[in-house]
Amino acid sequence: MSTVAPTSPYFRSKTITAALAFLLGSLGLHRFYLYGKRDIYGWAHVIGTLIGIPGAMLVVASERTSMLGWVLAFPGAVSLLAAFLAAIVYGLRPDEKWDAQFNAHSQRKSRSSWTVIFVVIFSLLIGAFLLMTGLAISFQTYFESQVQAAKELSQ
Repeated sequence: MSTVAPTSPYFRSKTITAALAFLLGSLGLHRFYLYGKRDIYGWAHVIGTLIGIPGAMLVVASERTSMLGWVLAFPGAVSLLAAFLAAIVYGLRPDEKWDAQFNAHSQRKSRSSWTVIFVVIFSLLIGAFLLMTGLAISFQTYFESQVQAAKELSQ
């Protein structure tokens, strides 16, 4: 299964994993780095992003009125936010636990530096900003549609 810890002897860096999740996590690169090309969750990130990009473009082009655009944009948003969350979770995992799960067959041991902390901080900042922005736009669109429907009923 794809969530089982890898058994190959090569060393997996916690810093590289967190950075991949932060920078290119919506494409699943952090999952492919840890588990290989056969990881179904890595491919779920790719598919979610490929569906989400045209959905977001449709939402923007229709000035937030396309229901299809919202439905298509949702998997991309989930993939993006899950990647930021993964960067936070991987970055905050203690080195001993990281090595026990991902580097049990390697002779090297992880030594986290400030780089991982900065990746976690930026993931938290940008992820929270995107989540709040998405929620605000969604609620604004919903309430504007309700006001418009009420105006049409009152005429």
